[in-house]
Amino acid sequence: MLSQAYELCEDGNYSEALILYDLVIKKNPKNVRALIDKGVTLQNIDKFNQAIQIYDKALKIEPKNLDALINKGSALHTCEKYAEAIACYDKAIKIDKKCTMALAYKGLSLGEIGNLQEALQHFKKALAIDHDYDIANISKKIAQDLLKDFRKKSKTL
Repeated sequence: MLSQAYELCEDGNYSEALILYDLVIKKNPKNVRALIDKGVTLQNIDKFNQAIQIYDKALKIEPKNLDALINKGSALHTCEKYAEAIACYDKAIKIDKKCTMALAYKGLSLGEIGNLQEALQHFKKALAIDHDYDIANISKKIAQDLLKDFRKKSKTL
């Protein structure tokens, strides 16, 4: 049933997928994979607060689940709760220091709060682990350009 729900999501049938995820979760409320996939589905339909609640349920069962931490951080980031998102990414990085997604996403949140230098460091760390990681590559370039612009403006003031 879980794979069927996943396929429905891939096809954009989110409401049908949510029904299947609910059935799986009703049978086994501690099915972390179903909870996380339901959270992702909720994010896909812009129900970020509900997704965060679902990720919290998954994290109560498995506090060190990287997927739940990163996805919760992503939902919090979208809700512009950058400090909370960074806290999720920090937990993920503490569990796996080489988690490129957590490093890059933390960089994105740091960039949103104006901490471009630290954001750049996180993009570089992600790229040191995975040279082809698109999010880190693109974001690193943007952060570098923003820092250059900022430095140019500072010199003219």
